[in-house]
Amino acid sequence: MSASSNVTFCDLKQFSKDFRSYHIYFSFIICTLGSILNAFNIFILSTRQMRSPTNLILTALATADVIVMLEYMPFAYLQHEAASYFTYNFAAFLIFHAFFTNAFHFISCTLAIILAVWRYIAVKFPQRNIAWCHETRTKYTILLTYIFCACVCVPLLASMSINTKSGFQTANGSIAVNASLITNFTQVRNITIYYTGYRNSIFKDISFYVYGIVLKLIPCILLVILSTLLLIELFNAKKRKRSLHGGNKETRLLKKKQHHKHIEQEKQFNRTTKMLLAVLLLFLMAEFPPAMLGLLLHILGEKFALECYGPLGECFICKCSP
Repeated sequence: MSASSNVTFCDLKQFSKDFRSYHIYFSFIICTLGSILNAFNIFILSTRQMRSPTNLILTALATADVIVMLEYMPFAYLQHEAASYFTYNFAAFLIFHAFFTNAFHFISCTLAIILAVWRYIAVKFPQRNIAWCHETRTKYTILLTYIFCACVCVPLLASMSINTKSGFQTANGSIAVNASLITNFTQVRNITIYYTGYRNSIFKDISFYVYGIVLKLIPCILLVILSTLLLIELFNAKKRKRSLHGGNKETRLLKKKQHHKHIEQEKQFNRTTKMLLAVLLLFLMAEFPPAMLGLLLHILGEKFALECYGPLGECFICKCSP
């Protein structure tokens, strides 16, 4: 009987094994380029000429992304270092990494949602945009977003613990949990293996609801709703533009003279809205697959985790890093 006949959902072990050897290189390339590009965006958007509520949100968003990528590089390196993989220090760092990465990634998602809300207000209620979305309110909103998202991710930190078990280490540094995997016992010593796990099943469920629902699924739903509303308002703007150009020749000439400047401003406004809409759609494309995988993980259980969720984990991390 072939090994594939025992597979229930998907056979991705070979894919995971092949990708793992390249993972660290992809991670460093993506994180380095992403950090440089985001740092450039921060520099440009922070200039006096570019200062606006929208650009403040984009700057905070780029800052969160840079922090995530800079923290991920040492994690990717240590993950491939066999000597430190089962140590207490790496287990503690792994828990910190899980909290830190998810917190700042959630900050990025929340800022993207706030960006969509701010833009929708600007499109739907242009006369109230300055009063509702001024710079001071935007700065306080960004600050509260950073604090709120970190607090939401605290259950992830509380749900994990460092556990121990006995293991074996060979002369070349290889570590094995099962003694049957070792062929030569002449240069083997007993060691304590440290690994992370959930405190109990209750904390495991709490972790799922925080990660799978709050951090992933809800932002996706909100981004879909807000992106749809922005698209509707863009279509309405086109209708208003067509009606503006309607009427007889004299009326069109008069409207053209009176509203030429307004039309140019509206064109620029719509171009900016389309650009921000593209940013939101990119966020949605990056967040939706992990959200669905997390939901399926809770529904289908450990078998799905071993066959699909685990092997695809590093691939999704690389994709979502920028």
